[in-house]
Order: sequence, then C-alpha cells, then structure tokens
Amino acid sequence: MHDTLTLLAAGGEFNPLGHVLDQGVHGTSGNVKFSLVMVLLGAVLVYWMLSSAAKRIAIGAESDGHDRWVTRGRLAQLVESMVVYLRDEMLGPVMGERLTRKYLSYLLSLFFFILVLNLLGLVPFMDLQHFVSRGVFSMDEATVFFGGTATASLAVTGALAFISFVVIQVHSIRELGFGGWLEHLCGGHELVHGPKGLYLVIPIIFVVEVLGLFIKPAALAIRLFANMVGGHTLMATLLMFGALALNSGLNIVAVGSISLVSGLFAVLIGVLEVFVAFLQAFIFMFLTAVFISTMSHEDHEEHDDHAPAGAEAAAH
Repeated sequence: MHDTLTLLAAGGEFNPLGHVLDQGVHGTSGNVKFSLVMVLLGAVLVYWMLSSAAKRIAIGAESDGHDRWVTRGRLAQLVESMVVYLRDEMLGPVMGERLTRKYLSYLLSLFFFILVLNLLGLVPFMDLQHFVSRGVFSMDEATVFFGGTATASLAVTGALAFISFVVIQVHSIRELGFGGWLEHLCGGHELVHGPKGLYLVIPIIFVVEVLGLFIKPAALAIRLFANMVGGHTLMATLLMFGALALNSGLNIVAVGSISLVSGLFAVLIGVLEVFVAFLQAFIFMFLTAVFISTMSHEDHEEHDDHAPAGAEAAAH
C-alpha cells in the first residue's frame, strides 16, 4: 500500500515537482523530453479533432433534407459553439471583421493546441506507467515514455510565444510598412511629425517600445508556464499527503482521514485546473489578437470621419 500511494502521489518520490519538471523519456538518456512527446501527441489530437469536427459541421448532401444544416456529433457541436463564440464575441470586437477573417485560423489553432496540451497534463499518464512498471512487474527502474504537462515547460511556452511574436511583427510591417512600423516604435505619426521640441522624447519612447516588443510575448510564455506549474505542483502536493502520513508511521485511521481530506481537496483543485486550462488557452490567444490589432491601421476611425451622423449611429 505504501508503494502504491507513493507512486500515485509523486512518481515514486516524495517530491511534487516530479509531476511538473520536464524529464527525459525512458531509454533516450534524457535527449528526448516528455514535453516533446506531449507536443507531438497534442498536435495529432488537435488535427484529428478539428478535421473531424469540420467534416461534421460542413453542410451535408441535399438528400439529407433539413438535417444537412445540422452539425452531427457532440464533439463537433462543442467545437462549433466555441469557435462561433470566440469569433463573434471575443475576436471580432477587438480585431474587426477584416483582421478576424485573416487571422482566425491561426488564433483558433493556437487556442485549441494550448487547450489540448493543458488538458492532457491533467491525465496521470506518468503515474499509471510508474504503477504498471514498478508496482505490477516489480521493475527496479520505472518505464515512462510520455506524460506531464507540455505547457509546464518554458521551452514549449517560449516557442509558442516566439511564433506569436513573429506573426505580430510580420503583420505590423505588412500592415504599416517598414516606415510606419518605425514610426509606431517612435511614438506614432503625430509625435514624429509634430513639434520639434518633443523630439527629445522620441529616443525614450523608442527604447520602451522596442523592449515592449519582447516583453509582451515573454509575458505570454511566463504566464502560461507559471499557471501550469503552480496548479500541478499544488495537486501533486495534496495527493502526496497520504503517502507521507503512512510513511511517518501513523495509524490507519489517521492515514485514511488525511488521505480522504487531501484527496477531496485534490479533486476540487482538479476541477479548478480544468477551468484554468481553458482560461490560459483563451488568454494566450486573446492577448495575441490584441497585440495584432494594436499594430493595424485604424480603418474604422477613417470611416467614421467621413460617414454621416445616421450612418455612424447605425454602425455603432
């Protein structure tokens, strides 16, 4: 019983970070990390989920009658509801119709990819492999090939943030032109072509804006990484209390009580972690959309300046 509790609690050690820290896959001498395996697994699952949902969401044959307009399958209906909500209620008001249509595929792919990686991290793949290899077959060394939370690796979140950084900067230069991009970094057209007395402010603004180019994606990476590490460490610590109580020599009543209470709190934290998994995927996607929209032409303002009052009211 002690071995089982210990294995399920912290991967064979009284260390909650065993669930969180990136480790090497068994038999690879640490050259292949769990995060890489989980990223590949997540990519396959996202591709399967979205492609399968797209086929079921697509309009059917005319022979199906009115049913041709109905999305088939629970998963496809869930994906469709999430996509429509994110597009119409979240991205559209921030980016506008033109940018939403242009970047919707990337932003939704980013959201679902991070979401799947976050949710996969809640499945105890590592513990099950520890239990089977050491608890059943009595092997001296646990045989673990995959598991953990890929987004609890700063390398993974940093790579995702770097891709968003490239997308934002490429969009900025294509949207504003290289000169307009530099003007934006210097405080905008009004400041660059404004009173000469304000030119002394431009170098300060330029330094701040250039630093902001890197701080924004870095904040995305660190926020996602920190939330995943913190939540999973707390869950692993709660699950470890039962094994610690048993190892300390307490009687069975005390061990059972501690295990029950810690297990109950772990379940509650697990429910919270599911919410955090959705929230952090949304925040990463939404802030990327915000950063893209801030580096775009304000087409709606130009339209409002030339539109009559009635048309402006109707537009609002």
